[in-house]
Amino acid sequence: MSQGKYKFTLTPFYVIVFILFFSCQKKNKTYFEAIAINDVKLSTTPKPGSWRYNHDEKFQQFEDFQRSKKIKPEPGKNTIYLQPIGGFTELQKKEIEFTKEYLKIYFQLETKILPIVSNSIFPKTVKRIFKDEQEQVLAGYVLDSVLMKRKPKDAIVLMGITERDLFPKPEWNYVFGFASYENGVGVTSIYRFANGHLTDSNFNESLTRLMKISSHEIGHMFGISHCLNANCVMNGTNTLTETDFHYARACSLCQRKLNSSIPYDNKKRLLELKNFFEKHHLNSELARTEQDINLLQ
Repeated sequence: MSQGKYKFTLTPFYVIVFILFFSCQKKNKTYFEAIAINDVKLSTTPKPGSWRYNHDEKFQQFEDFQRSKKIKPEPGKNTIYLQPIGGFTELQKKEIEFTKEYLKIYFQLETKILPIVSNSIFPKTVKRIFKDEQEQVLAGYVLDSVLMKRKPKDAIVLMGITERDLFPKPEWNYVFGFASYENGVGVTSIYRFANGHLTDSNFNESLTRLMKISSHEIGHMFGISHCLNANCVMNGTNTLTETDFHYARACSLCQRKLNSSIPYDNKKRLLELKNFFEKHHLNSELARTEQDINLLQ
């Protein structure tokens, strides 16, 4: 009788402790699990003409990313450099400066701008006049014959920025960005981000496009494939309309991949992104950043 009572009175206590223990375990989410609630999933049926519609790509799981060959920052080789190439207006120089600020925060790595290089560095053999009468430069030449030769010893990435339009091969019309991921060099053209003419009225639109394309290309250099998980800066893009639709925010999965290669403080990064978006009145990206911050309170 007393044994029965003993079991009867203590069993509920152990059950409660057991339940509380596992309840607490469930609440201890990682940063990436917490912000995953803010991921906006992609449509299961991509629109005709979109990147996903035209490309059958494999979903890169985190385990796939870990096994992939990629560059990683290391002591003495951990700086992102931007190499402006061309003749830039003061407004375009300002756009590059703001992009430098953004990339430093986004990747949490020191980011610097190298002195401007003139368009005279391009020989006639790598230039053509496109049907809109805009001069274009062969993107591969920029990588192999300009950037690879100028990459600083402490650079993990060298990203060229040109005001001239780019084409990757004769049968292609143009390309926004082009990169050699294993060599850590890439180039982005700002020409189409502002329809060839940057003004105060289209400045933020052009800046956001440059931020997205440059962080996308550098993200590839760090081993992240095109994102099929959610609306994300790592989504593939065919057009500026598609680029504008994609967020500057990396989804929770792509952030996890990046953070595994670059061990930064996620809360510090979020707060710095918030300050940047506030300062430059990029309100849509500010709202998304605040949603992530709210989950960490």
